[in-house]
Amino acid sequence: VQLQASGGGLVQAGGSLRLSCAASGSVFVMNVMGWYRQAPGKQRELVATITSGGYTNYADFVKGRFTISRGNIKNTAYLQMNNLKPEDTAVYYCKAVRVLRDVADYWGQGTQVTVSS
Repeated sequence: VQLQASGGGLVQAGGSLRLSCAASGSVFVMNVMGWYRQAPGKQRELVATITSGGYTNYADFVKGRFTISRGNIKNTAYLQMNNLKPEDTAVYYCKAVRVLRDVADYWGQGTQVTVSS
């Protein structure tokens, strides 16, 4: 299974970006897809997750600004980021989780988001 993340870039504070994530190589639906981020010198942290049933979970620092969604194409997910702040600057990673008899985690390569003040 491979995850391809895209959509990062440079934006001014208050602007918007939309991240995309596509998981390929699996016949199974990913039970959970999500976004994490890691800023320089900090640990990786959860941003948002969404289940195959559409249940969402957000970190407090993005509630009301970011929206995660699943695409119509199997195993795709999006993160719409509005009202971006300089502190949102980080590498954003897509993660997918498949649950069958075991639990398998898959990570994308990361996409840089830079918010200028």
